[in-house]
Amino acid sequence: MTDDKAFFNWVEEHRTDNPSTLRLKYGNKKEPIDYADAILQIECRKKFGKKLADTLAAFPEFYFPSTLSGEQSTSDRLAEYHTSLVPEGLAAADLTAGLGIDVLHIAARASNVTAIERNEQLVEALRYNAAGLHATNVSAVNADCREWLDDAVEKGEHFGVIFIDPARRASDGSRVFALADCEPNIIEMLPKLKRVCELLIVKMSPMLDISHTVSELNPFSVIALGTPTECKEILAIVDFKEPKGQPIIEAVTLTPTGVSTFAFTAKKEAESPMTAGTQPSPGEYIYEPYPALMKSGAFKTIAAAYGVGTFHANTRLFHSAEIIENFPGNRYEIIEVMPYSSGVIKRFKKRYPAAGVAVRNFGMSAETLRAKLGIADGGSLRLYGITDSAGERLLILTKI
Repeated sequence: MTDDKAFFNWVEEHRTDNPSTLRLKYGNKKEPIDYADAILQIECRKKFGKKLADTLAAFPEFYFPSTLSGEQSTSDRLAEYHTSLVPEGLAAADLTAGLGIDVLHIAARASNVTAIERNEQLVEALRYNAAGLHATNVSAVNADCREWLDDAVEKGEHFGVIFIDPARRASDGSRVFALADCEPNIIEMLPKLKRVCELLIVKMSPMLDISHTVSELNPFSVIALGTPTECKEILAIVDFKEPKGQPIIEAVTLTPTGVSTFAFTAKKEAESPMTAGTQPSPGEYIYEPYPALMKSGAFKTIAAAYGVGTFHANTRLFHSAEIIENFPGNRYEIIEVMPYSSGVIKRFKKRYPAAGVAVRNFGMSAETLRAKLGIADGGSLRLYGITDSAGERLLILTKI
């Protein structure tokens, strides 16, 4: 890592060049700058320039210690949302700081931020980047967060809010699906965390089961957070000071124009009546909830809130004869509704040679259905393979 102007001048001069070509030409050279490191900066700007556009615009000489650090970091957009959860003016800590994008955003809202990171290279980079962004209230500590927590308890330190993002892969690289299997084990740390903070925010894999997470953490709020195309993570907010009630479950989608939020409780979802399944018709509309909303587990509460028709309880799609402008998801106009039968399968390709294919509770993958129909992927049509309220499989062709 360097703050040498010549280093970043070279990075800027070659920022549009191909990193592979640069490595062939400069890879073995060390003077007058560390070319391998400079090429790494160019590569990271190409890979993460959109993800971290705000940070790079605010500090063009931002330093990436590795491509992995950029891959594992949160985006500026997600960090903005995380920051909105922090009560203004409180002391904060991030126990798994990584590249420090959350830390650098939270610094603008908190009185001070302590960043704990066990990778020394990441700590050095965070100190450099914090100085470059004038985040003078950031303190980066090279330590294992469990040892740091033991020390904080012993010293009687206190924070208004603590963030932690446990590693979501096992030591052999496989994914883990239970919070207790993540690293570090948050469940074991809870008693000590309760002694040093008021609010705990746990960032988790979107693969984790929400109901299981609620039983383990007893949070007052759980947030499924994502974009219109992907559920990015689950956030559990644990308030150690307030009595616990039925946790609020929120599906939050960060759209290009703002934030879409749908909130409910598991009790309300369980007690809501199941609306009678109805059949869609051409000219009506299919509504596909955003991924975070589907992950949240809301179904009956969505149908009641927006007055939409349902299919099978496990199909998780909705339909309506009317356009619902504020539905938290995507809308597609229905062109044709067909039974999934041998006759339809044989004729489908001739009529519709290409379409995007999606399946919901259909008993096969989208790839398998596309292969059976023999159609190409793409175009302006979207085909849903679904199971209706009577348990029959349907093909619903829509236009985007």
